Amino acid sequence: MNARSRTGSWVVGARRTVVELSRRRRAWSGAVREALVARTSHARDVLAPITRTVTPAGWAVAVLAAVLLVAAPLLNWGELLVGGVFLALVEAIAVLFVVGRQPVAARLDLTRERVIVGERANGFLTVSNPTTRRSRPMVVEFPVGAGRAAFELPALEPGGEHEELFAIPTAQRAVLDVGPVTAVRTDPLALLRRERHLSRVDTLYIHPKTLRVEGSAAGLVRDLEGQTVPKVSDNDVAFHALRGYVPGDDRRHIHWKSSAKTGTLMVRQFEETRRSHLLTMISSRLEDYASDEEFELAISVAGSLGTQALADGQQMSAVSSLASLPARSAQQFLDGLSGLTYDWQARRLVEVARRLQGDEQAASVVVLCVGSEVTVTELRRARQHLPVDTRVIAARCVIGQEPSLRWLGDLAVATIGRLEELGVAVRRVAA
Repeated sequence: MNARSRTGSWVVGARRTVVELSRRRRAWSGAVREALVARTSHARDVLAPITRTVTPAGWAVAVLAAVLLVAAPLLNWGELLVGGVFLALVEAIAVLFVVGRQPVAARLDLTRERVIVGERANGFLTVSNPTTRRSRPMVVEFPVGAGRAAFELPALEPGGEHEELFAIPTAQRAVLDVGPVTAVRTDPLALLRRERHLSRVDTLYIHPKTLRVEGSAAGLVRDLEGQTVPKVSDNDVAFHALRGYVPGDDRRHIHWKSSAKTGTLMVRQFEETRRSHLLTMISSRLEDYASDEEFELAISVAGSLGTQALADGQQMSAVSSLASLPARSAQQFLDGLSGLTYDWQARRLVEVARRLQGDEQAASVVVLCVGSEVTVTELRRARQHLPVDTRVIAARCVIGQEPSLRWLGDLAVATIGRLEELGVAVRRVAA
């Protein structure tokens, strides 16, 4: 290896380390933030009327005024007393700007409540004055996810209305709370800020990109009406054979005609049948992915297979590394995927496979959607905890990788580099 190759490898390794540390920092800060919010919820509720009104600048002025008023007599310094009184008066005058009512009503309308990543999402904000007196100019705000939109409204005549059109960025998959619309009253120095909610909260679901996978129903999942499998059962639909009665057998399955001919009790046996049931397991563990793009690809793969199965009328279940995902309908399933993020408590793939519930264990096909950091050894160990008669497919999402298929016993490992290659992978597995 020449010097240039070694330098390039070192740069790539350093860049990957920086990205990994950044992603770990985000996961750790999210966990700490959740813990702090939970521990301080009661204290924040008690102090909310004050903390919601006084801004950081207002707190600074109030603290400085108190310090000056205390220090003035101790230091016998008249100028400090003047400064403290002046700041206290400024704070008191600011109160006059925020008292009173905001006599306006607002309505927030989203043109669409569900969009796909990259699609346009627009909305309308309508503010009206239902009173008999003219309203003052004001600022109206409403949160959009972690961001905030603000509009300066003119004075409204009695019965007047004002409408604003706004667009919401949809570059990333997310579940965004839009609203509530808030009328804001503040003083010229922004020491105090009083808010009044004018509307309810709307939710915008930004669904992951999905595509239609032709032939997935025929290739990956057994027939909807139930197809017999080579497993004998004592209670099913497809008749298989007769056997001798054993104490404890259900007497309803005794075949009386054969029993009369042979002189001994004979019991019916059946071949077990199953309805089509697809289970998608999506890893939400940060360490399983080399980049955020891999995580998004894994979610899109799971979303494409799941929505296709539901469209074909098959039973479908979905789980992440920590919890089950709603999957009664395609819309509900995509809504759940929209809010799926890394979880700092996420378990390893082997532990997720070990802790599946009864309904999920009954799946006829299991698709493991993982990233490039999940090793073949981990996939094999996870396969050992799934039922032997269940078809298991691992979809390893590796950005930029050429599509390929590898068989490890009865485990199919399909490598997918782009969402558009999912159909190729499905056809290879079904072949």
